[in-house]
Amino acid sequence: MSADPSSTSTTDGTTDTSELPPPPSSLDDVPGWFWRVDQELFGWLLARQSANGIKGDLLELGSYLGRSAILMGRHLQAGERFTVCDLFDSEAPDEDNTAEMAMSYRKTLTRRAFEANYLAFHDELPQVVQAPTSVLADGRIPAGSCRFVHVDASHLYEHVAGDIQVARAALVPDGLVVLDDYRSPHTPGVSAAVWEAVYVHGLKPVCLTPEKFYGTWGDQEAVTRDLLARDWRAEGFRLDEEHINGHTVHRLAWDDQAGPSGSRAGATGAGAARQQRSAVRRLALDLLPPVLTRAVRRALH
Repeated sequence: MSADPSSTSTTDGTTDTSELPPPPSSLDDVPGWFWRVDQELFGWLLARQSANGIKGDLLELGSYLGRSAILMGRHLQAGERFTVCDLFDSEAPDEDNTAEMAMSYRKTLTRRAFEANYLAFHDELPQVVQAPTSVLADGRIPAGSCRFVHVDASHLYEHVAGDIQVARAALVPDGLVVLDDYRSPHTPGVSAAVWEAVYVHGLKPVCLTPEKFYGTWGDQEAVTRDLLARDWRAEGFRLDEEHINGHTVHRLAWDDQAGPSGSRAGATGAGAARQQRSAVRRLALDLLPPVLTRAVRRALH
């Protein structure tokens, strides 16, 4: 459905006539924490599915202001449905979730802002479910209907573990799930839920980035073969190999030290200085509280 973002009904039935910022002209103009490597990997994986004839709906649990949803919407194929589930400006279902939202999202996250951002790039909105992601466990997402699910809602273990099971039930056999904040210092609940899914529930790691875990309950080796067929390093990325729970998994990151052709900068002079600044910046971002970390990242990107 299309909509006029200039006036939107709020959750209490009143009309929100407050001014929105100017519409974004590029994905990077949309506030959020969806960095270059994940933008590239999302696009590549979604395009790979289309090229290989993998069909199914798209699902995002937790959207903030729409940065990742906008990219996902670009890969929607004819006959597919895109569903977005987020609390937006609704009340959280429990005290821990309320505290989490108050710390990071409450002042900026509204459904109206999300819809305005999305409509700056697309003619129609996705199907929006404004509710806790737990409501999707009631079967409103048909089993085996989705090819790609992005989970980026709560950071609380119980919620994330439930969201992973929603994703598992929703995915087609070779569908992909992407799990945000699987390794951030301030989100241990996400880490617990993600690795529990690997060691207990059979989730196979496909690729890891600094922010997101990419996995499947299907044919992990086929995705890996295609992943390695692309020369990521020549494009300025780092690609490393790990072995986890009997599976080979690759870590992908944007290489801050790479030159225009993707080659590493030297270890002396300007290259060494950049490397030192990058290491200091990464350490600072790991140690800062979440709110300050996000503010610094927004300023740097």
